[in-house]
Amino acid sequence: MYTEPPTRKPITVTTLAKLKSAGEKFTVLTAYDASFAALLEAAGVEVLLVGDSLGMVVQGQHTTVPVTVEDMIYHTRNVARGCRTALLMADMPFASYATVDQAVRNAARLMREGRAQMVKLEGGAWLVETVHQLSRNGIPVCAHLGLLPQSVHKLGGYKVQGREEAAAQRIVAEALALQDAGADVALVECIPAELATRLAAALRIPLIGIGAGPGCDAQVLVSYDMLGITPGRRPKFSKDFLTGRDSLQAAVEAYVRAVKSGEFPGPEHCIA
Repeated sequence: MYTEPPTRKPITVTTLAKLKSAGEKFTVLTAYDASFAALLEAAGVEVLLVGDSLGMVVQGQHTTVPVTVEDMIYHTRNVARGCRTALLMADMPFASYATVDQAVRNAARLMREGRAQMVKLEGGAWLVETVHQLSRNGIPVCAHLGLLPQSVHKLGGYKVQGREEAAAQRIVAEALALQDAGADVALVECIPAELATRLAAALRIPLIGIGAGPGCDAQVLVSYDMLGITPGRRPKFSKDFLTGRDSLQAAVEAYVRAVKSGEFPGPEHCIA
């Protein structure tokens, strides 16, 4: 696969921390193959997430639960082949980090075999020791809080989290605990915009939001959603950036500009 020489330095966890300190927003999009990885990177996206969302948008599953570690390694390795400067993050799939030893083993596989540079785990306080041990083993971690798609059956559906003050306080406390355990980045999904703004101010580490309003340090979307090609109903917090533009790259560049300028997400994409 032919690619031109990189025009920016590789993005690292240190880069993301510096962007937060400077008050500069950064962008994240999902990627599942080398061609999309190269396109997103060329458009200026800082972080490529190999999401277990591939179970739904690539495999046609109803949830992310059926996705396996082998699936994640395969797709992460493919994305790595098209990625030269973006930071490559990979989801740890359902039940692949039930114990600390299992988490370290599977995260190491994602990095060694898949060439991931960071792993993402869904959960709160129960993951503190896991995050601590991953960090001790040199594995960068993104802690995912709020709506947890892998727990959709336990939650009773895809529901907004943190609306009640007690729940909001729990999310903040768990995020701080995971930060102290060694998480390098946090991600929150489907929480009220006010809570996300409060959380971003409380954390030293960057906060990525999806369906969490404009107060986060970065935004992430499923790339198929922001290109308007996901079949069926798309989430309220997403936006089709391809409509009215003549190429995929133009759409992704528009997304990057909109996030960095604060134009996206707008009020219509936020949860009260």
